[in-house]
Amino acid sequence: MDLFAVIGMQAAVELRDWEAEGRDALSAVKDRQPIERPAKNVILFIADGMDVTTSSAARILDGQQKGGMGEENLLTFESLPFTGFSRTYNVNMQVPDSAGTATAMMTGHKTKAGVINVDQTVPRGDCAAAEGKNLPSILEVAQETGRSSGVISTARITHATPATLYASSPDRGWEAAGDVPEGAQGCRDIARQLIDAAESYNLVVALGGGRTNFIPNDMKDPEYENRSGRRKDGLNLINAWEEISRRHKTVFYGSQLDEIGPRDKVLGLFEPSHMMYEHDRVTDEADEPSLAEMTRFAIERLNNDRDGFFLLVEGGRVDHAHHGGNAYRALVDTIAFDEAVEVALEMTDREDTLIIVTADHGHTMAFQGYPHRGNPIMGVVRSVDSEGNPVDLPAQAGDQQPYTTLGYMNGPGAPRPASEDSAQRRPFVEEQEALDPDYKQQALIPHFSETHGGQDVAIYAVGPKAHYLTGVHEQSFIYYVMEDALRKE
Repeated sequence: MDLFAVIGMQAAVELRDWEAEGRDALSAVKDRQPIERPAKNVILFIADGMDVTTSSAARILDGQQKGGMGEENLLTFESLPFTGFSRTYNVNMQVPDSAGTATAMMTGHKTKAGVINVDQTVPRGDCAAAEGKNLPSILEVAQETGRSSGVISTARITHATPATLYASSPDRGWEAAGDVPEGAQGCRDIARQLIDAAESYNLVVALGGGRTNFIPNDMKDPEYENRSGRRKDGLNLINAWEEISRRHKTVFYGSQLDEIGPRDKVLGLFEPSHMMYEHDRVTDEADEPSLAEMTRFAIERLNNDRDGFFLLVEGGRVDHAHHGGNAYRALVDTIAFDEAVEVALEMTDREDTLIIVTADHGHTMAFQGYPHRGNPIMGVVRSVDSEGNPVDLPAQAGDQQPYTTLGYMNGPGAPRPASEDSAQRRPFVEEQEALDPDYKQQALIPHFSETHGGQDVAIYAVGPKAHYLTGVHEQSFIYYVMEDALRKE
């Protein structure tokens, strides 16, 4: 950053009337009116791994990409009127996994890590113990009240979070037939349970990745010739979906969504495994829809049901980028997730639609170091001088080296010593290196995959019953608010 950039940044700091802003905000809060009547529609948005540190950093990145300093920016979901926190632990884990946390939100019951919609007594991977211990999800409530349902994810549609809408399994890893061990053949794989749900419930739309879990292992992927299916039972579940009725259609490319009739029921499988990170999707020619585009498509179809709908939308790859120690992709996917929320708000009426935005768990990313106002959120820390003015030189840590505003407690970005007896000096990081989208932020503890965090996560809500979500709650409480909103008085 040169001197002229610093001078320009100083000039750009506007003098704001904090009293006027504060009084306007107070008036807006006073004007909020809770809506007590039932909802016609309920939409649950889950950004996998989006803790408050992630949303705060994404807010700044979004603002800076729009030409602002960043800190003054707000993501769309941050403007929702009612907010709270949920406690994310699993019954057997202080720091949770996504299967247990999503089960809590979708069924109202906390359970063990690694299991999907089975109760807390079932050991992970024990098919026999899971018999009769299934937990009904919010899909059942939607069906009982005459509503349609849908599920969207940028992860595999059989992955932990989306699977909790329609499946039950003592192991989240049993996504395809070949994943279920020989001793557990009484349990259906998750992909097959999606077809079962489509046959039994008014499941209108299921969009995401995970195509290989639906086709046999001797069949080539329709998009990538070097990929094959993963199913070892010979079943082609794509054909099975289309055989349910003449209105059941499958698509593999985003452009095919335009060819779908308004009353068709759609299984969209846009990648063999997870869908692309948003940063990569926009520069690729794979014809993948964005999360916002999938959300728009789903709501257009679900709005055909005069009795209303339930929709689960997951931004699944925020979590994956964090696991990889790549904060940039995590933040860009958070911004893309926010764009999907904006679409939902535009397409629905706040008077009859409950929209909840939350995360299943957090991560270990830190936001640190006294950077000056407007410092690039992805860059190295530059602070202020004794008079409070921004300085051009990077701040130095105790080892006399620059460091970035964002870093991780653990993960692949940690320095690794050459041997057990040697020490490893923290690598020097240049600004341009830190700003590279592929940069892995430095971490304290070396770990092949960065871990989840155990902190509470935020809940943002608008619409009927949204005010119930203020305060600090068990994560399972979210289910009961949704259930109450769907039940007619």
